[in-house]
Amino acid sequence: MEPNAQHDPDEVWVDADAGPVVRPYAMTRGRTQPTSGNFDLITIVVTVRAISPVDVGLGPEHEAIVTLCQQPNSVAELSAILNLPVGTVRVLLGDLLSRVLIMAHDPAPTLGADGDDVFETVINGIRNL
Repeated sequence: MEPNAQHDPDEVWVDADAGPVVRPYAMTRGRTQPTSGNFDLITIVVTVRAISPVDVGLGPEHEAIVTLCQQPNSVAELSAILNLPVGTVRVLLGDLLSRVLIMAHDPAPTLGADGDDVFETVINGIRNL
């Protein structure tokens, strides 16, 4: 289109680089918090069962998560693979968890020094430089 050309305001062009036309809040129906579960970025998600015809109301993003989680994935990995904000992925995971389609596991805490010991070790390391 020419820079000075007149155009119809009702005519909307979408650039392929503009990203998804459907906003994340539309995928979650405006929800910003998961209905169940607490999902950190490092929470590992695994599929428990496949989606069946009984599971009405799930979108293609839900199906993609169930497929991807046949192998363990973290919330951060799912967000990156699906190219969706982490908050949106958390809401979708909450839907799947409430339907018992997935399991979520938080990684085991590391054993070792508590926070103060770590800070003291770092300070001593810096002093030795």
